[in-house]
Amino acid sequence: MQQKRFQRRKFCRFCADKVSFIDYKDIRTLKAYMTERGKILSRKATGTCSDHQRELTAAIKRARSIAFIPFMER
Repeated sequence: MQQKRFQRRKFCRFCADKVSFIDYKDIRTLKAYMTERGKILSRKATGTCSDHQRELTAAIKRARSIAFIPFMER
């Protein structure tokens, strides 16, 4: 008989902190939602809500185009 593991429910950090918008210039926050290779992490992995995930994706893409964040790490 297998035991059920208790898994903590993921929550949106942006909703908890009541962030009005995600700034593309805040590189430290954006890098927390990316892998080492430069891929954007999914909602399922991070726990962000759909509204903030869309904003986060747009901010990361904007920061990439301005060259604050590289498109791909080697």
